[in-house]
Amino acid sequence: MALLLRRALSSKALFSLRDQRHFRTLSHFPKLLTGEIVREAPLRDNCPADRLGFNFFVGNRRGLAKGRKSKDEDESDTVRAVPDMGPVKTTAQSQMDAAVVALARELSKLRTGRASAGMLDHVIVETGGVKLSLNRVAVVSVIDAQTLSVMPYDPNTLKALEQAIVSSPLGINPTPDSQRLIAAIPPLTKENVQALCKVVAKSAEDVKQSIRRARQKALDSIKKAASSLPKDDIKRLEKEVDEMTKRFVKTADDMCKAKEKEISGS
Repeated sequence: MALLLRRALSSKALFSLRDQRHFRTLSHFPKLLTGEIVREAPLRDNCPADRLGFNFFVGNRRGLAKGRKSKDEDESDTVRAVPDMGPVKTTAQSQMDAAVVALARELSKLRTGRASAGMLDHVIVETGGVKLSLNRVAVVSVIDAQTLSVMPYDPNTLKALEQAIVSSPLGINPTPDSQRLIAAIPPLTKENVQALCKVVAKSAEDVKQSIRRARQKALDSIKKAASSLPKDDIKRLEKEVDEMTKRFVKTADDMCKAKEKEISGS
């Protein structure tokens, strides 16, 4: 706009407007910028300079307005919807939590030197042609640190319960006591302790791999949405997923260490 004004007011342009009546229109230039001249004085057909100046400024102002409008329209067209990344974190957390729950279930199946009510849960009992886990057909309770009581819901299943416990790899031989079974837990040998600790270590590694797979899936989802998210949000989400992964890994480690301590009796 400044360049156009300089050209309009150049010496050559002023020289061409030698008639005094033409110079009177120069006083209207500041008002042309605000449009006030339109309200103050009508155009005069016998004044070419008036018409020339009016058309010049109005045309340029319209052009600038159109340019601004086009720019605004272009910016509105480029607005993108920001994806919701909440489900990504929720899914990862659910997968990690499921892995820890599975680990707890596997560790509860391992026999230790002390009696625990859950150590018989994985024993499968066949009754009436149907195979069920022992905790669905009987109530297991702890009598003391070395003895369990197994009370069936149906007394007719007592024999099937006894056979199932004897056939399990726990090395327990229960004895009938009226309508229940008494299961004495034999002490673990050194070889048994070492073998069970290896099983715990393998279970720990398996659950860690499951947790890391859930982490990688979450990071891949965040990476796919990177083009629609600010860099700060991407870094924040990745940090939150990593912190969540560390928490679940630590939980798995603590569970396995506690189980190893329980097995070794220390």
